[in-house]
Amino acid sequence: MTNPDKQNPVEASDVEAAAKTETTQGSGTSSFSAITQRWKREDLVKKACPITRGLCLLFSLLAFIIMVSNKHGYGRNFDDYEEYKYVLAIAIISTVYTAWQTFVYLSKREFFDRRTSMLVDFSGDQIVAYLLISAASSAIPLTNRFREGQDNIFTDSAASAISMAVFAFVSLALSALFSGYKLSTHSFI
Repeated sequence: MTNPDKQNPVEASDVEAAAKTETTQGSGTSSFSAITQRWKREDLVKKACPITRGLCLLFSLLAFIIMVSNKHGYGRNFDDYEEYKYVLAIAIISTVYTAWQTFVYLSKREFFDRRTSMLVDFSGDQIVAYLLISAASSAIPLTNRFREGQDNIFTDSAASAISMAVFAFVSLALSALFSGYKLSTHSFI
């Protein structure tokens, strides 16, 4: 663990020793538990944000692959319907965005200053999440209409691509919550 000022690594034994001296001085263990809870929460946010983006990358890629492979003859091709083209376009945008975010995290490089990076993360997560749920909600009525007539591999493939887009939305919405938390707790002074 490191302290918030990023000066020197802080060992757990040092923190426990400091907590014992504070307890003997009469301040109690509340300050120690508050500090350790904050560190645990910050570690959780640091680990959860890339995991949720990685899940979004997986689901977006699956939505893209499933929708592209949804060609089953005349009248049963995804590119005959605007709603399915929209799902495909947004799946591509989401895949590219989350792949870039994952690359930035894994490369441990900062392409922008910290403040700009946090703003891009938060706003990008929100915009792409909105686009994903918008694409899924536009294609659901068409798929339901097709399923009333007959249930075949075309409608099953469309439904699975839509469900992958919804899963991508959920994971990116969670990532947006984590990005918002990081943005709100960061000091810009």
